[in-house]
Amino acid sequence: MRQITRRVAAVLGLLVVSLLALGAVPSALGTGESYALVVAETEASGPAANATDLSPRRYPYLTEALAAPDGRSSGYQRGRFGLKESFDHSPFDEVSALAAQNREAVVRTANGDRAVHVRVDGEYYRAEVRR
Repeated sequence: MRQITRRVAAVLGLLVVSLLALGAVPSALGTGESYALVVAETEASGPAANATDLSPRRYPYLTEALAAPDGRSSGYQRGRFGLKESFDHSPFDEVSALAAQNREAVVRTANGDRAVHVRVDGEYYRAEVRR
C-alpha cells in the first residue's frame, strides 16, 4: 500500500470514528432537570393538529405519551451550552412541529410556554412539555 493511500485511509477511519462518537455524545451530555411531553384529554373541539397517523419514528415522545397510562413520555434532559439540542431530537421539537402543522391549535400555558391541541381518532388532547 502506498504511503498516500495509507494516510487517506487513516484520515477516513478517524473521520468515521469521530462521527460515530459525535452521534453518541448527545445522550451523554444531558444535565439538569428532566423534561417530558405530557398529553391530557381535553374538552376542546376547535382547531387541532391531526396526530392520528403520525410516525413513531418522527414523533417518539408524543406516541409514547399517548400510549402511556399516565400520559407522560420518558424524560429528556437539556444539554449544557445548547450543544445537545443541535444534534438530538427533543420533545420541544415535536411541539414545534405540531404547532407548525396547525398554528391555530397552539395555546399558551399559565407560565407562557406553548401547548398544542392534537386530535387522535376524534379524541382531543393537549400536548405540552413539562418538567
